[in-house]
Amino acid sequence: MLERVLEPEVMDTAEEARDYDSMDHAAVNTRFCDDFLVFATSRSLGRVVDFGTGTALIPIALAGRAGGFAVVGIDLSEHMLALGRANVARAGLSARVSLELVDAKRTPYEDGAFGATISNSIVHHIPEPALCFAEMWRVTAKGGLLFVRDLHRPENESEGEVDRLVALYGGEAPADPARVASFESQRALFRASLCAALTVAEVATMVAPLGVPASAVKMTSDRHWTLACEKP
Repeated sequence: MLERVLEPEVMDTAEEARDYDSMDHAAVNTRFCDDFLVFATSRSLGRVVDFGTGTALIPIALAGRAGGFAVVGIDLSEHMLALGRANVARAGLSARVSLELVDAKRTPYEDGAFGATISNSIVHHIPEPALCFAEMWRVTAKGGLLFVRDLHRPENESEGEVDRLVALYGGEAPADPARVASFESQRALFRASLCAALTVAEVATMVAPLGVPASAVKMTSDRHWTLACEKP
């Protein structure tokens, strides 16, 4: 199995935040929101918390698709949140989406504070992901939903599959020379994220002590796993 290589937990510079925000996340975010809403069909969610909200693209997309709930987005990067607040205001969703500077491993929220806990692509940033899973589970209400998706680290010994995924999903090089440096930075971020990601088996092992069955963790694309379950 390809060994996990950690990357920085927090994108804590303005340049990193801008590079992330400029990446084309639309298709992935749309699928995440659509899949979550199917999973949450006919439920009254109340408050939803988004762990690792980044620049708030998921809360914006989610609130734009459905009503009846508010979203609290948390992140440990103030630069990300600054861009996120501007994105939320631009979308006209400030009444439903709030952003807070919070460590996903140690949140200030009460047990069971949220009707649903969601996260898209934070887990690969966490050196000890089990701590993050435990916190997500703790703040989810009984009968509430946990819906987490992240990249899957290729399970073969070589980096050939990483190269294939980066070539396939890393985008086309821009014709404008002024944009090349940003493009290369984005591809490097994607490669690092793949190498820092967990496998389905690793996730299942980490959430088992919480009472989450292994069947709740599945491959849902050639580069993503998804954890979806109801808290008993």
